[in-house]
Amino acid sequence: MQSLLVIDDEVSILRAFERAFESDTTTVLTAKTGAEGEQIFQDLKPDVVVIDLSLPDISGLECFKRLRTMDPRVPVIFITGHGTVETAIEATKLGAYDYLFKPLELDEIRNVLDKAFNLSRMIRIQPLLAGEEDTVADAIVGRCRAMKEVYKAIGRVAAQNLTVLLLGESGTGKEVVAQAIYHHSERAKGPFQAINCAAIPDALLESEMFGHEKGAFTDAQRQRIGKLEQADGGTLFLDEVGDMSPMTQAKLLRVLQDNSFERVGGNTAIKVNVRIIAATNHDLKKLISEGLFRLDLFYRLSVVSIHLPPLREREGDLEILSEYFLRKYSKEFGQDIRAIAPETLKLLEAYHWPGNVRELESVIKQSLLTARGNILLPEFLPHLVIEESLSVLGETECETLSEGYIAQRIAAGSNQLHAEAIAAIEHKLLTQVLKHTSGNQLKASSILGISRVTLRSKLKSLGIDASSFSN
Repeated sequence: MQSLLVIDDEVSILRAFERAFESDTTTVLTAKTGAEGEQIFQDLKPDVVVIDLSLPDISGLECFKRLRTMDPRVPVIFITGHGTVETAIEATKLGAYDYLFKPLELDEIRNVLDKAFNLSRMIRIQPLLAGEEDTVADAIVGRCRAMKEVYKAIGRVAAQNLTVLLLGESGTGKEVVAQAIYHHSERAKGPFQAINCAAIPDALLESEMFGHEKGAFTDAQRQRIGKLEQADGGTLFLDEVGDMSPMTQAKLLRVLQDNSFERVGGNTAIKVNVRIIAATNHDLKKLISEGLFRLDLFYRLSVVSIHLPPLREREGDLEILSEYFLRKYSKEFGQDIRAIAPETLKLLEAYHWPGNVRELESVIKQSLLTARGNILLPEFLPHLVIEESLSVLGETECETLSEGYIAQRIAAGSNQLHAEAIAAIEHKLLTQVLKHTSGNQLKASSILGISRVTLRSKLKSLGIDASSFSN
């Protein structure tokens, strides 16, 4: 459960935030004065704070400074009128997350809050390493050889003031590793900022990172402080750095070379002391050969490189991860699921996981929404996972009805080899026919030359859902 504290003397603003953001996952706390807000902040420790710069007892800026002394890591967003723009900019220089202008636009507020909550989670929750798994916090879970190398690398580099490049496919956990490096570094009490370079258009990425001066471009109506300046003395995480434009790459290179930059539209060099942690799912060497990424920037970023393996290469970790996510989300979804059925695990292991650990986490969440009882059964998994996994299992088992397969099953001590082979063949046959008929059982039974009753019985015994084949 995440919490938002709104400090504003206008009751209509407080009520608007409650109506818009109070939910099963978000608690909205409200205060009408700076003093009341400070007390709530100290007692309840909210994840994100919104402050009006004009408060009845003290200025919003002074309230912000007091909150910073209690916990400088909590993202603070200012609400401001046009008369307090300079104060809002000054607050951003001091570490405020962002500022919004009245009248407030719901979509803009929601977008800023989503990013602030994500940043708050990254800053305040220290990821646990293998063997310390806890369902309350994020954890880097896994015990395969490749992940043990990742843990060693985190330990070696965290205390060093070095630039780190995290490599790996989407969903492998690069963000959580960046969190772990930050939390185990000497900068853990300093600011942490994050930018997803792939999620921001090229035209806006420079401004987001370096800030801009008033009049720098058409919509630059006021000065803006960038994330790099806000991260001074701390850490900046650049996710998907391979998606940066050549111009932004050149400016980032200067930061890595001499710790200075200029805001967009500015000509004054600004010095910063920032540690860069970058991540990408691209093959940067290939981008370099294609002229899309600077070789000199690659060398600067990859002082230390950590490669995160895809889930399909993490032998034995899928079961550990599945059980971890089951424990983590079971209570949250109001379930009492205590174990994963062997048949379910077999399907999960057969799936190819293009989205890696992030996709596995999503699949477990979806399964818990429909689960009943206290064991996670195959039918609770999303249809796409079931269909693709059964297809893989069917193909594999039918292809292996050979001397090698038979010898392997005999060596394994099977005493149901005939039933296993027949089931594999029937599963492959029925799924192919149902695909051809788009799930129409009447047509399928006609092609197979069996009655609909027999077909239904076989589908049930083999765990095949005919409706998943319908268009």
